[in-house]
Amino acid sequence: MAIIQWFPGHMHKAGKEIKKRLPEIDVVIEILDARIPYSSQNPLLMEFAAHKPSIKVLNKADLADDKVIEQWQAHLEKNENIKTIALTTKQPDKVKTILDLCRKLKPDKSEHQIITAMIMGIPNVGKSTIINILAERIVAKTGNEPAVTKGQQRIKITDDITFFDTPGMLWPRISHENWALRLAITGAIKETAMSHEDIAFYLIGYLSKNYPETLKHRFQIDSLAEDEYSILEQIGAKRGCLKSRNMLDLHKVSSIVIHEYRSGQLGGICLELPVEVEAEKLQAKANEEKREAKIAARKKRRK
Repeated sequence: MAIIQWFPGHMHKAGKEIKKRLPEIDVVIEILDARIPYSSQNPLLMEFAAHKPSIKVLNKADLADDKVIEQWQAHLEKNENIKTIALTTKQPDKVKTILDLCRKLKPDKSEHQIITAMIMGIPNVGKSTIINILAERIVAKTGNEPAVTKGQQRIKITDDITFFDTPGMLWPRISHENWALRLAITGAIKETAMSHEDIAFYLIGYLSKNYPETLKHRFQIDSLAEDEYSILEQIGAKRGCLKSRNMLDLHKVSSIVIHEYRSGQLGGICLELPVEVEAEKLQAKANEEKREAKIAARKKRRK
């Protein structure tokens, strides 16, 4: 399994700036994708801010599975420093409750003291849209492409709350392939980083295992084939994705499946459970240990 690396230079610089800024921060707000609450975290950022009061915002909740969101909220709030809220930017009134949580997490402030919050999140998770709703004006650039925000900026949100907005930062190294695939499915990794076909294979495999009825209903399939390619063939036949001699146009059908998932046309679906992630973390740790052992062995041979 290849370790995925996608860490532009501005993200490396931003990591240094965040670490330097943290001593003056009262509350850390991390925007997560409710469909992938673990894969859309940045462990590097949370390592810096481990002892700060934190709000985990599970954004895009309208695209996710409500029952799984509840599991993730309970899992995350096992840490007493963390509060969670699930929302969608289509509900601006609920988005504004983030500010009430900031005030509750900093209850010891004096009457005229400003709460300073750092807001962070991986690319394309909706951070800038949330900032604009909270500020009630356009102060952060938004876009569907990853890595729109390039530098840190200070934003006055209300008379008593100021944000430091940070660039969207991915993991410096993604040590489990499933995490990278989930990020690619939701659009956090640029389209050129992984092939549509690889992404679609993973997505179809996960849906057939965890949401088979949804998959059958959306693509009008009576019964699912046993393997991912055959399921894509079934979908391709229904959606006109066959070339001459009834050969499957794999890229076309992959694009359809990915687009319909991202746009919510399949309904509310999460791509990871807390129990799945805990098993993957153990696998990732073993992968890292093997990698480090290989590096150490190479260094030893060179001496």
